[in-house]
Amino acid sequence: MHLHAIENGTGFPVVLLHGLFGNARNLNAIQKPLAGKFRTISLDLRNHGDSPHHPMMNYATMAEDVAETLRDMAVPTCAVVGHSMGGKVAMRLALTRPALVARLAVLDIAPVTYPPAFRDYARAMQALLLTADTMRASALQTLAATIPDAGIRAFLLQNLAFDGPVPHWRIGLSEIAGALPDVEAWPATAGTFSGPTLFAAGEKSDYITADSRPVIREMFPHAQFVRIRGAGHWVHADAPEAVAAILMDFLAGLQNL
Repeated sequence: MHLHAIENGTGFPVVLLHGLFGNARNLNAIQKPLAGKFRTISLDLRNHGDSPHHPMMNYATMAEDVAETLRDMAVPTCAVVGHSMGGKVAMRLALTRPALVARLAVLDIAPVTYPPAFRDYARAMQALLLTADTMRASALQTLAATIPDAGIRAFLLQNLAFDGPVPHWRIGLSEIAGALPDVEAWPATAGTFSGPTLFAAGEKSDYITADSRPVIREMFPHAQFVRIRGAGHWVHADAPEAVAAILMDFLAGLQNL
């Protein structure tokens, strides 16, 4: 599948992969500073943003989408930065196509299976009755009954389009809902990635724990770990300047290739 891309800047390619229910524009806060030195390519993963929809949505398939898109864009090697679900896609890509990935940066996710935390979100979104009278404010209010966090509600509703007579989900919501067991999981993947690797965790997040570090090092033996002060799981939104600075330091030298 060829994925929709937002490009900015010139130089060595840096590919950005968003998380579940997100899109390429979510990473604009780190894409913009990186584009000063690199050719940044932010991708909408399948069933997200402006990319095509398909019921098959596992990490093997999503990683191949990225590889196919980069081949179509004549990108033979690149650095890859992925947040959450996008981080798992990035890890899978590095493990299965190491020649494509020069450096790997993973934002607040580990190669492990997580509890089904997002299924209630998907059900609440699917249950939202969309009519010609639906407004964003009323949709936010309706979702509040099952999703108390206002920030998460606003994040989810960025996927609701009001460009027609009746609002509609621009994402493949039913496809995503059906694929959540695969998204939550981490499939057995042979091999290791020996290139430079960075795992950046939010200080307030529990997605990367001490127990997951040995698992990470088995697959990524040169992994470095940093913690982003004051940030939760959405590290790029909570601390964009800090994340951008860390990534610029990690990617230093690639701009000369």
